[in-house]
Amino acid sequence: MIEIGKYNTLQILRSTKVGLFLGESPEAEGILLPNKYVPEQYEIGDMIAVFVYLDHEERPVATTLEPYMVLNEFALLRVNYVNKVGAFLDWGLEKDILVPYREQARPMEKGKRYLVHLYLDEKTNRLVASSKINQFLSNENLTVQVGDEVNLIVSHITDLGINVIINETHKGLLYKNEVFEDGVRTGDHAIGYIKTIRPDNKIDVSLEKPGYEKIESNAQKILDELKASRGGFLRLNDSSDPEDIKTVLQMSKKTFKQSIGALYKQKLIDIKEDGIYLL
Repeated sequence: MIEIGKYNTLQILRSTKVGLFLGESPEAEGILLPNKYVPEQYEIGDMIAVFVYLDHEERPVATTLEPYMVLNEFALLRVNYVNKVGAFLDWGLEKDILVPYREQARPMEKGKRYLVHLYLDEKTNRLVASSKINQFLSNENLTVQVGDEVNLIVSHITDLGINVIINETHKGLLYKNEVFEDGVRTGDHAIGYIKTIRPDNKIDVSLEKPGYEKIESNAQKILDELKASRGGFLRLNDSSDPEDIKTVLQMSKKTFKQSIGALYKQKLIDIKEDGIYLL
């Protein structure tokens, strides 16, 4: 079955003046791949990967363009225009994606970007987007556990921390004091790790690997900085200000102390009052 809003690998059934017709089998009626997307070389019967969506007349159509998101995914998109129906966002295809007014968390404005979710409206069988993203996320039945590496999307930022989408499925929180990169914005993607799962299924995440793996990767980062510095020296040690450590190494003071402790035990560095030295 051809799936709207997703990539499909289909067979080239026949060639016409307007383009190629593609289908799952030679007996299928097929959907159109317009001439502008037809590859230079092809043969009837070849298989081709295409994205399927609805054209301006709400008919399934194929394209070789790559949209910024597929069905059930999230993306940060720019509003091209707004009319009485809703906001129309650029998602990389000829036809903009609609966000109806009822699916706008707040009124959308032309030229601004919003994090939205792509879904198939069951009543109309049309692809639409929504900025009311919480309705597409649930922590009721978790598919992750502590220590898992996960994909994160920043949804919004509050005084408490950075709210994130975990694996396009769950909600999580990343505390601001654990983020060492400036300019974190809505829509940013990152690799993270499940840090804590609370009794109510709320999830805390971290950008650093848990346990020994975290120490190991940060210890290597310190070694690389020492090798790159003049004389194999960094003016940082146990008593350094946390902000100085964050500025130089983009890590917390706790992680720094654990890492240099591991390096010292391995006799790779020496720790002195003025800083650490590469041995």
